[in-house]
Amino acid sequence: QVQLVESGGELVQAGGSLRLSCAASGLTFSAYTMAWFRQAPGKERELVAGISKSGDNTYYADSVKGRFTISRDNAKNTVDLQMNSLKPEDTAVYYCAARSYAGVYLAPRNYDYWGQGTQVTVSS
Repeated sequence: QVQLVESGGELVQAGGSLRLSCAASGLTFSAYTMAWFRQAPGKERELVAGISKSGDNTYYADSVKGRFTISRDNAKNTVDLQMNSLKPEDTAVYYCAARSYAGVYLAPRNYDYWGQGTQVTVSS
């Protein structure tokens, strides 16, 4: 049984930092492309960042480039999202997702497994 469990979300002031973590189990972690998505109230789920199976290649949405960093540890089966210079518009539920094929895809339908999400709230 595949499980993705996110942690690290909380309330933070604008300009602050948070580090989200996703722990994976029940799958061969190094064989999966990993990604972080977010969904704000009334909005569609959007891709924030993705990372290749080896960790050599990363992708970032324009809205977070230069502020967020995705990383993975294939020995620990974890993928993290370091978020700096947070803005109120970053407020959302953040989801970890796994894709069994290569390539970071924008559409959520391309991902096989999802975590339950962790709430990030940025106050102004």
